[in-house]
Amino acid sequence: MAEGAERIDEFMNEAKVFFLATVDGDKPKNRPLGFHLLKDGKIYFGVGNFKDVYKQMQENPYVEIVALVETDFLRYYGKAVFEETYDFADAIVAGSDFLKTIYNDETGFKLAIFHLEEATAEIRDVTGKINESYNF
Repeated sequence: MAEGAERIDEFMNEAKVFFLATVDGDKPKNRPLGFHLLKDGKIYFGVGNFKDVYKQMQENPYVEIVALVETDFLRYYGKAVFEETYDFADAIVAGSDFLKTIYNDETGFKLAIFHLEEATAEIRDVTGKINESYNF
């Protein structure tokens, strides 16, 4: 698992920005994200627990992440599993001046950290051909 996670982390670092797709009722929703962290063979992501994206993921935890690097793209999809406590998120926020402006005692907002399980990652070329595939 770690080898695949390292490759996906590398691809996402190259892309810099990636898109998270959720479902709102019966309609798809996408938004750009930039935060991810490879730790202990898992790739972690964060969303605000006050945002619609968090509520959508609570209703339907199956999501897809897409990133583009030149003519190759990543599709990483599976079930979002949130950390049960905010300890990990608080440590991440503490290390980022930008995140501290959003997630603090004054706003009351919390960063919810998740990773994907029951997941597949595919790196495809512009024709749709799968060049690499990993299961987590």
